[in-house]
Amino acid sequence: MVDPVTDLLARYWATGFFVVAVLGLCAFMVGASSLLGGRSEGVSKSLPFESGIVGTGDARQRFSVKFYLVAMLFVIFDIEAVFLFAWAIVIEDVGWTGFWGAAVFIFILLAGLLYDSRTGALDWAPESSSSGGNT
Repeated sequence: MVDPVTDLLARYWATGFFVVAVLGLCAFMVGASSLLGGRSEGVSKSLPFESGIVGTGDARQRFSVKFYLVAMLFVIFDIEAVFLFAWAIVIEDVGWTGFWGAAVFIFILLAGLLYDSRTGALDWAPESSSSGGNT
């Protein structure tokens, strides 16, 4: 009769070793960075810094509705890609019925894309002035 604890250790020793090694590596990296890292104090240390540009204005500014519209369009067409990848994997199993179903799905999405382009949802650039420039 095999001891259940010994059997469990024999099965999962590699997983336990991996977890211990990862935790040890994380502890080493945090400890090494705290020992070797530079410490500087100053006025600019507490200022927010983003990509080399010093921030101006309020961080709680309002976003344009177009921003959210573009985000929703991205999510919609990203989900479309997920469905089409899944359809491409099982194309041999679903046959012509699946092909026509995917074709209808793509047609509906193309109609939505055409609608979005006609309503101006895809116009990201600001409108140019009709005066022809600054005078």
